[in-house]
Amino acid sequence: MTSNLNIKKLAAAALIGLAITAAQAQTSPATTSTPASAPQTMQGMKHGDMAGMDKSGMKNMMKDMNDKMAAMPMSGNLDIDFARMMKIHHQGAIDMSIPEAKDGKSPAMRKLARDIIDAQKNEIAILDKFLAKSAPQNK
Repeated sequence: MTSNLNIKKLAAAALIGLAITAAQAQTSPATTSTPASAPQTMQGMKHGDMAGMDKSGMKNMMKDMNDKMAAMPMSGNLDIDFARMMKIHHQGAIDMSIPEAKDGKSPAMRKLARDIIDAQKNEIAILDKFLAKSAPQNK
């Protein structure tokens, strides 16, 4: 029963990760003829240091995780592909949780981040065990 529940949790997490990757892969239609690299300004707005808005680097961590998942070659074996992708997804969750656990202001969110780190490490160990056992097929 517990194994079945873990599989359902992994499947749900994979589905969420794939949905995020698919959503980010879609391009939106251009709304202006200005090149995307050109600086955009709005009159009357004080932008200051825009880089400081994401001091944790959360956005880049999410992008890195999604890029790794999107670049992962598929083996054609559903179980192996699932395990590989979930390992990347879980490591992304750990990477995003570390700054929250360290520097978050909310005790509840810091605790949740620590719990996520522990849970994801345990699940990565399960995925690694499966991948090691499946090594001959794991191409």
